[in-house]
Amino acid sequence: MKVLLADDHSIVREGLKFHLKSIKECDLIDEAYNGDEAWRKIRDNQYDMAILDISMPEMGGLDVLRKIRDAKIEIRILILSIFPQEQYAIQSFKLGAAGYLSKDTSSDELTYAIKKILSGGKYIGNTFAEQFVSDLTGADAGKSHEKLSRREFQIMLLLAKGKSTSEIGEELLISPRTVSTYRFRIMKKMNMSKNAELISYSIRNNLIE
Repeated sequence: MKVLLADDHSIVREGLKFHLKSIKECDLIDEAYNGDEAWRKIRDNQYDMAILDISMPEMGGLDVLRKIRDAKIEIRILILSIFPQEQYAIQSFKLGAAGYLSKDTSSDELTYAIKKILSGGKYIGNTFAEQFVSDLTGADAGKSHEKLSRREFQIMLLLAKGKSTSEIGEELLISPRTVSTYRFRIMKKMNMSKNAELISYSIRNNLIE
């Protein structure tokens, strides 16, 4: 089966490629160094599976997932992330991912997840399964950031990291004025008034370090 690896760190790609070569189901392995290249390759080629880093230049893993869904391309997607599973996994699955793992996952768990996904299944790590079920059934009342749209959440994290509206605008290729509009919506939805509140909230909920 043909697998695409997408990560902006070459050392991570090399490690994943070395690991995939030990899995007999993965006989063809391709690479992409960012989300934009990953999307172009997925659009123009036929892969059985793609392993996407959630955070990449140009286009993140969730953005690639959204494009795949909108284009109705049939491919199995495993998301790898440095972020806590409970914060991003549900969004990944809603966009069509077949699996979600943190980058500190053991090699044995990674192998199991890849094999299960390639066989047509989905993989949810044991550390996340309980939270996933809770959120889907509505057992958890939800947190403030879950009210945000994907773009609002993205900007909220950048604000929480201390970036200015001009820095965020430059990174996301939008105007500072547009960033300010998003900030207003974020603050209103989360019932906050200062960036310091966003920073404190994000740290408490393990959204940033």
